[in-house]
Amino acid sequence: MIEIRWHARGGQGGFTGAKLLGLAASVFCNHYAQAFPSFGPERRGAPVLGFTRIDDKPITDHSQVYRCDYVVVLDETLLETVDVTKGLIDGGTILINTKQSPDHFSFQGNFRVLAVDASTIALEEMGTPIANTAMLGAFAAVNGLIGIEPILKAVDKGMPGALRERNKKAIERTYAAVRGGN
Repeated sequence: MIEIRWHARGGQGGFTGAKLLGLAASVFCNHYAQAFPSFGPERRGAPVLGFTRIDDKPITDHSQVYRCDYVVVLDETLLETVDVTKGLIDGGTILINTKQSPDHFSFQGNFRVLAVDASTIALEEMGTPIANTAMLGAFAAVNGLIGIEPILKAVDKGMPGALRERNKKAIERTYAAVRGGN
């Protein structure tokens, strides 16, 4: 099983990203998946968590993800107050939406750090800096289980028609930026 934890602020679409990834895994890759949020009465802008679990067999654990393989950070300012590495496995991957290079970040532990300016890509493609779907492109570029095509299909199935094409372009651009190292 792989587990992904999404760090975002309320209104940034962290749970939507988690759900679309689960949809891609379950419907278009024939895996079992769960996607769920963790938030209470927080207001827009407060830190929130989203989770995705993916496995080849039924998933019976319905608890919060405490140990994960990937961390997706939609808002780098969360790094100032949240320990995003908590529970990340040794050798796990941290994907950060940032203009900084991966070398800018110094985490304690053996982690792969990838940085991509998904907000700028989202702004250019969608007219808003909400980078949740763009970060799905980054995830597709670095994991060995869910590729970009199932994620694009999940956007077609799980998003309103008016948003699909622009989100898919953001996903494709972020995917290419991470794959090409640009």
